[in-house]
Amino acid sequence: MDVRTSGARSSDTCAPGARLPAEYARWEPDEAAAGLGVHPDDLPDGLVIADETGRVTCFNAAAARITATRQADALGRKLERALPLEDLEGRRWWALTDPYGGLATRVGQPERNLLLPGGREVLVSARYVRERPTGPVRRVVVSLRGTEARRRTERSHAELIATVAHELRSPLTSVKGFTATLLAKWERFTDDQKRLMLETVDADANRVTRLIAELLDISRIDSGRLEVRRQPVDIAAAVRRHVQALTASGHSSERFLIKVREPLPGLWADPDKVDQVLGNLLENAVRHGEGTVTIEVAPELVKPAAEGPPVERTAVTVSDEGPGIPEESMSRVFTRFWRGSKRGGTGLGLYIVKGIVEAHGGTITVGRAHGGGAEFRFTLPVGTPAYLA
Repeated sequence: MDVRTSGARSSDTCAPGARLPAEYARWEPDEAAAGLGVHPDDLPDGLVIADETGRVTCFNAAAARITATRQADALGRKLERALPLEDLEGRRWWALTDPYGGLATRVGQPERNLLLPGGREVLVSARYVRERPTGPVRRVVVSLRGTEARRRTERSHAELIATVAHELRSPLTSVKGFTATLLAKWERFTDDQKRLMLETVDADANRVTRLIAELLDISRIDSGRLEVRRQPVDIAAAVRRHVQALTASGHSSERFLIKVREPLPGLWADPDKVDQVLGNLLENAVRHGEGTVTIEVAPELVKPAAEGPPVERTAVTVSDEGPGIPEESMSRVFTRFWRGSKRGGTGLGLYIVKGIVEAHGGTITVGRAHGGGAEFRFTLPVGTPAYLA
């Protein structure tokens, strides 16, 4: 981490107004506004810097918040007293690592979980700054982070594993049971019974395949590796195709109303992923909604935040006449594992839909339709991609 405290020397403090011995009180408050560097208090992570004598010269606001130690109490003190850390086995961390007297080839310590007084966990990494390789340590720069974000991530991963295990267990049990029965007693069943069993196995295998595809999509979205292969897409034709598939599967054609406002601008998007978005939104409207499912496709001009001409987009709205989504739940609709009032599914579909739309540079929102049901609306930017223009 390279943080310049507005040109201050290594012994300068980063806490304006702290009561310190004269040799540590060299920070001028107006230097932070000089534009020469980043003020340590602007950093989201805790920053602690000790000089060549091991005394703390910088203890930013985030470090004070994480450690529950006042800046004035930490500045000027020895590092091991200002930041008394222990490892998970109860050993004193600074005595164990000995940054000033250890091997001269060391450059720091990787991030790890350590304990503050009272047993609170904190993520700590350190860098040893030397004027030349193998020279004496001139500064020890310590980064502190709370463990709340990591714990939330771990809980999310645990929930994902539990959900996947539950969703896989049912179809795999069915597949195993029917195949074992057919192999053991093939001659005892009629052709109709065999067909029914095999159709069930096929449906359950498709369910497992869909779940695996969802997991791969989530992995790509979370890691920012979701690829969008843009090509011309007729969004109105895609909507009609999905509605035809739903009516062919047994839904009444009178339940669907398609509104297309012509002319639509040319849309460049990933057709497979657009199909995935439309399929998910329409299936949700049919499964969880009631009455007529209305799909509107229209051009839209969006004024950018900065000065410039309006941006042309294609807007798609899917609404129904059911009970809708409670107001208190709307903020969680696009999160993992959210399910409506009717249980079923993994609760991952809308999370993936949001990731796909945003990967295209679009937006998606949820609200209440005029008929009282849920209304999902997403927009996609149009026009030829820059690399083809």
